[in-house]
Amino acid sequence: MKRAIISLFAIPLLFCASAQTYKDAGAPVDARVEDLLSRMTLEEKVQQLTMHGLGAFPHIGEVVGVCDSPFEGLELIANQSKEAKKHAKEKTRLGIPPIQIAECLHGLLAYGATIYPQAIAQGSTWNPELIERMSAQIAEEASSVGVDQALSPLFDLIRDPRYGRNEECYAEDPYLVAEIGKAFVTGMQGKPEQTRTGIPEGKLMCTAKHFAGYSVPAAGINLAPASLGEREMRTLHLYPFEKVVKEANVYSVMPSYNETDGIPAHANHHLLTEILRHEWGFEGYVFSDYGGASHLTHFHKTAPDKKEAAYQAFTAGLDLEAARPDIYPHIAELVKEGRLSEADVDVAVRRILKAKFRSGVFDKKYADVKNIKKHVHTPEHIALAKTIADESIVLLQNNDNILPLNPDKIKSIAVVGPNANQVQYGDYSYTRDNKSGVTVLQGITDLVGDKVKVNYAKGCGISSLDTTGIAEAVEAAKESDVVVAVLGETSVILSGLGWGRGPGDMEADDAFTTGEGYDITDINPIGVQRELLQALKATGKPIVLVLVHGRPWSIVWEKDNMDAILEAWYPGEQGGNSVADIIFGKVNPSGRLNATIPQSAGHIPVAYDYKPSAKGINREPGTPEKPGRDYVFSSPAPVFPFGHGLSYTDFEYSDMQISGETFGNDGVTVSVNVKNTGSVPGKEVVQLYVNDKISSVTTPVKALKGFSKISLAPGESRRVSFTVAPADLGLWNRDMKYVTEPGDFDFMFGKSSENIQCMRTARYTGE
Repeated sequence: MKRAIISLFAIPLLFCASAQTYKDAGAPVDARVEDLLSRMTLEEKVQQLTMHGLGAFPHIGEVVGVCDSPFEGLELIANQSKEAKKHAKEKTRLGIPPIQIAECLHGLLAYGATIYPQAIAQGSTWNPELIERMSAQIAEEASSVGVDQALSPLFDLIRDPRYGRNEECYAEDPYLVAEIGKAFVTGMQGKPEQTRTGIPEGKLMCTAKHFAGYSVPAAGINLAPASLGEREMRTLHLYPFEKVVKEANVYSVMPSYNETDGIPAHANHHLLTEILRHEWGFEGYVFSDYGGASHLTHFHKTAPDKKEAAYQAFTAGLDLEAARPDIYPHIAELVKEGRLSEADVDVAVRRILKAKFRSGVFDKKYADVKNIKKHVHTPEHIALAKTIADESIVLLQNNDNILPLNPDKIKSIAVVGPNANQVQYGDYSYTRDNKSGVTVLQGITDLVGDKVKVNYAKGCGISSLDTTGIAEAVEAAKESDVVVAVLGETSVILSGLGWGRGPGDMEADDAFTTGEGYDITDINPIGVQRELLQALKATGKPIVLVLVHGRPWSIVWEKDNMDAILEAWYPGEQGGNSVADIIFGKVNPSGRLNATIPQSAGHIPVAYDYKPSAKGINREPGTPEKPGRDYVFSSPAPVFPFGHGLSYTDFEYSDMQISGETFGNDGVTVSVNVKNTGSVPGKEVVQLYVNDKISSVTTPVKALKGFSKISLAPGESRRVSFTVAPADLGLWNRDMKYVTEPGDFDFMFGKSSENIQCMRTARYTGE
């Protein structure tokens, strides 16, 4: 009977083969995949597991899986896309087009595309709806030049400010990262109910990276081992990936460069197969980080040669090798030797072909150069870049309500600092030429017009130790009523480890200090920037400090000495306008810290969700003048806590309610009334934290379980509610099973993780 069924099934398959089902856009995806797979040689299958540059594709004579867009202008990318895909479809034996990929972290990485705020700034909006709109716009821009897949977004956590790639991350908290990341994927790919059958027109496949535990390297050094136990890995670092796989249907996952517990991620069967596929049901394809598979030979040294590296990576669950064929061409040899079967290869090829058919690369039109301007850098896109910048900037400090400034009450303003007259976008940008965006100096100058005299002086470089410019900045301050000091960093651009400088780059004496591969040991302000501030402080003029950079800085002295502090991160091409609008009150700041700001590198890690034992047992923090314990000369407290951010109005929390003092498997609903008690409209981020009071394994003192950004007019009130399911309160127990244990839970509403406004306790019964 079994043979008869197989034989009968084979008959229609032969007829389908002659009809070239895979070229029929109306045929089911699975039928197209199987038809095409049946026609491919082993060598053609292996080629689908590799990648080449888009411009090289017509010349290599291979039918590869993926091509990467060049970091060039939009027209060049579109023309290369058309040429490569047309060649693949019309000049190769089977006509299999490549998936065109591109970097889209905060805009398409191409000259002329809209540059949105960097990912770290996106996270500090605490506004997933904005990020979903942004990623939809990025998808529109990228798809107009032929892009099919984005190598974005990141689901890594900001847990060590020394690490250079923090700027690419959304937050230190896994829940916030998951919510922002899901929004990005939904905006870029489409709603999951759509994408389970195909990617809509004008959308892109997404790549969730870096899987997993990448952002907590030893000593903060990029690619260094991550010292993580499985419980910590699952609780913190795997959580956002699981959410985006299950709830946003992300199409691709990229392993991280690092190793965990001695196993490199690119050869980690437990991660790539047992967890990702067997536990979570991931159906997409696994895309290597650039050169990550090759690292198994010369970097991690788990493989003696390329063939063994290919075996380790492939059997772990890595489907495609990027950025160029290096070790995966040996897969054909492994099949011929019998170490792999061709059926094994078919499994990986099916995943890539399914992505190709579902994303439409076989059927959609080529990029149309004539229509690019209709989709790229439109007024709507520029406006959203401005809105995201508005909502991302965090007002950390505002002594005596010095902000907002009133242009009718000041006659002059000094705008100084190395980033005052320089755009800074962060990694994965095409340029940092001032022509591409608005500097803080320009934003302020345009806003005040002839009403206020603007005195500019650079003062110092970013990393240079030259102090000769400080005197000019001091003179500018003395001639002004108030000082805006714009400090910060400059990031490597064009992405990629060690990839050089880009068009419109800055002078050579400013070293890159953040971005991929740019890690630091000292998180104080870089170079002589603090000396600049100290000299400005001596003038006695009020100072507004604006930070434009890619990581949390240690700003203890600045907190004690600056009148106001704005954390702007890398705010995108409209950042200068947003900073100016906030300083002068046209925009009420609503950003909230997505990462704790530590006192020093010696205080790392400082994340808010620490365990009960993390702050020591003596609780006698010391000072240089009065030594103590935990620490002898310091307190373990942060400079500014996770979730912190001020407004030009005040919000009052009252009447917290809970649906019951006990709850079962239906969950519990908690709510609070929030009122704008000030005189101007404002946006508040209502944050819900939970503490499991007694648990079989240790759990954090508090963990974010919900948030909502609401707009309130003066005097307006709103009740904000969250329903928390038992699964949201779970833990990985001693048997490494995810369970929710009966017991008492504290539910807390806060303006930040340390500014809790109200709390109620309820008991989960387990029934």
